[in-house]
Amino acid sequence: MATFDSMKTALSSQAEAPETVAAPLAAGPVTVTVLFADVSGSTKLYDALGDTQAKAMVDECIGIMRAVVAQYGGRVIKTIGDEVMCVLPLADTGLLAATDMQTKVMALPVVSNVKRAIRVGFHFGPVIEEHNDVFGDTVNLAARMAGLAKGQQIITTLATVQQMTPMLRASTRRIAALAVKGKGDDVEVCEVIWQAGEELTMATPSMASAARNVDLALLYAGTPMGLAQANSAIVVGRDASCQMVVPDRMASRQHARIERRRDKFILIDQSTNGTFVEFDGEAEMVLRREEVMLRGKGRIALGHSVSGLHEETIYFEVKG
Repeated sequence: MATFDSMKTALSSQAEAPETVAAPLAAGPVTVTVLFADVSGSTKLYDALGDTQAKAMVDECIGIMRAVVAQYGGRVIKTIGDEVMCVLPLADTGLLAATDMQTKVMALPVVSNVKRAIRVGFHFGPVIEEHNDVFGDTVNLAARMAGLAKGQQIITTLATVQQMTPMLRASTRRIAALAVKGKGDDVEVCEVIWQAGEELTMATPSMASAARNVDLALLYAGTPMGLAQANSAIVVGRDASCQMVVPDRMASRQHARIERRRDKFILIDQSTNGTFVEFDGEAEMVLRREEVMLRGKGRIALGHSVSGLHEETIYFEVKG
């Protein structure tokens, strides 16, 4: 099998990057690689090192991922906590970017006996862009591949591998055929072999497992609520149609959403007055049409500071 270095050298003319990130996608469906990459075990980083040092280490990884995406002519769509979602023009550039991300993060120094690692998943296919975001089955499959990956691993689909040049295709191996929601047939999954002499991963039952068991516990006005099912969400606001009704005059009718994305919970502000969030031991932040990944314990208030009316405060805890 050819090494990645030899393949990268052979394709260097294709991989040379523009200095700036690629322009937004054209109107209508376009075919691109959608890639998700996140820091593996970031929760343990926060537990072991504390919020300030752990965030600095995660941010360094995010910075590397952003730079690599730009290098291969891609565009970062969004960052959510410790995760980057991006698009790249080709299946080849998806593999090259994923491999460079892994190589550069692996080369980072150990800090306080903690070694950082990332997991990457990608899929090549058609997407639709709206409001600087991308949507469609390709995005869902890419997210599924990232969810299957472990630290220092790159996972993609056989359909993506078949779009690669033969030299890059040789650096992949089929490892499983998985049932994916919404797909009539199983999806063939492949691993990218990016380390010289790496043992090839064989399919195991764990590859087909769902995201790790993480729950979000919410408490408002003495009433508990949970968010545990994959791809579930709740709307918070003063409208009676919301799953969590907060009759605060500062709250919008449908003030915010809390979504589960694989093993993460994302708070999304969609209000007029903003959503105030305070993680235990950290300064309060204000979301204005923005998102944040919920972690640990903390408080949420709709339209005003959490230090104000405590009876209108939502308490949260991420468990698992």
